[in-house]
Amino acid sequence: MKRMLRTRAGRAVIGAVLAAGLAGGLAAATAAPAAAADNSTVYVVHGVPGLTVDVYANGKAALTGFKPGEVAGPLSLPAGSYDVAIRKAGDAAAAAPAIEKKLTLPAGANVSLVAHLSAAGTPTLTAFANPVGGLADGKARLVVRHTAAAPAVDVLAGGKPVFTGLTNPNQKTADVAPGTVSAAVALAGSTKPVIGPADLTLKQGQVTVVYAIGSAKNNTLQLVTQTLNTAQAMPLGVNAGSGGLAADGGSEVPVVGVLILGGLALISAGGLVAARVRR
Repeated sequence: MKRMLRTRAGRAVIGAVLAAGLAGGLAAATAAPAAAADNSTVYVVHGVPGLTVDVYANGKAALTGFKPGEVAGPLSLPAGSYDVAIRKAGDAAAAAPAIEKKLTLPAGANVSLVAHLSAAGTPTLTAFANPVGGLADGKARLVVRHTAAAPAVDVLAGGKPVFTGLTNPNQKTADVAPGTVSAAVALAGSTKPVIGPADLTLKQGQVTVVYAIGSAKNNTLQLVTQTLNTAQAMPLGVNAGSGGLAADGGSEVPVVGVLILGGLALISAGGLVAARVRR
């Protein structure tokens, strides 16, 4: 499996966000700093092919030049409400954003924030609650998230369906024995891969998250992977004031909806990208 998790790139992104936040000041993002214990844990995933972006939080540039396939985090963000705009990299701050959303981030959440294409091919943002609690000893957890411009898909292991009928923007999870599996993604009802097959290593005590990103129509489908530790409890979710529950066919873990990009800067200064949320 082509692994798109880029640790160095993630560190560079975090540094860029921190610098932007220091310039903007904490007051631009929250009325008062939250205690570190109340902060949310946030990861950022960029899954829109061919679109490098600049991110604005409360009118200030928080992140520039964030590239497709990059993953950043974990970021520690205080709870609060944010006005977020995402623009094509290099566009003026006054230009109309490609995505503009509002978010209220609660204390103690653990989420991955994903910029991706909707099933119809429109750039959007989804926040998924990370299922990092309750993993039994000796097990690994696999999470598959459909964030591509494609119809429903089946996830194959060793050529056989293990998750079926997964739609954008939803996830399915399973706790399995550690090991290496040959994974692929096919259109629902088919065993002909549209992504993969490729080897995926599932480690004991870890959560491996696999994102299908890109566009079936434009032949840009690919996988992004993310590894999470299981020391933290399940998040309660992210509230942006509008509704809907996204189904998780593999567990009772809530799937939180539309949001993106935060910044480590919020620990000491403002900076976050966000959007409407579902559970």
